Amino acid sequence: MSTAVYTASATSWGGRTGKVVTSDNKLDLDLSIPAEMGGDGGAGTNPEQLFASGWAACFHNALKGVARQRTVNVTDSAVSLTVHLVGGMATGFDFEVTIEAQLPGVDPVVAQELLTAAHQVCPYSRATRGNIPVTLVVIPDED
Repeated sequence: MSTAVYTASATSWGGRTGKVVTSDNKLDLDLSIPAEMGGDGGAGTNPEQLFASGWAACFHNALKGVARQRTVNVTDSAVSLTVHLVGGMATGFDFEVTIEAQLPGVDPVVAQELLTAAHQVCPYSRATRGNIPVTLVVIPDED
């Protein structure tokens, strides 16, 4: 195994209806199953939201890094990541992901190039490549 630059650790109690806490206690969340999945739709978060949040933040940082290398200003950018849970108990569940980026003032062709490049270097994108269908979308500037 390689030497780790950083290590994160979390523990779950109770699965989707329990809680999850990181080893440093910076994240301590109750979990609940969404009503769409047959749960009570309680106040807690769920693994898909946590996955989407982590990947969105990581991808946005990769996007900013790629833009910095290419001297493209993405100061007011935003990245939204949507995780779709598809399938079912009979066939198994899978993810499909849509990554949308708003890059105000950046030419749409350049913006798409930045998204594609970020998708090549983001650790989440690299870890899931070939396992999860991902759609990259540039949100056009509003005129």
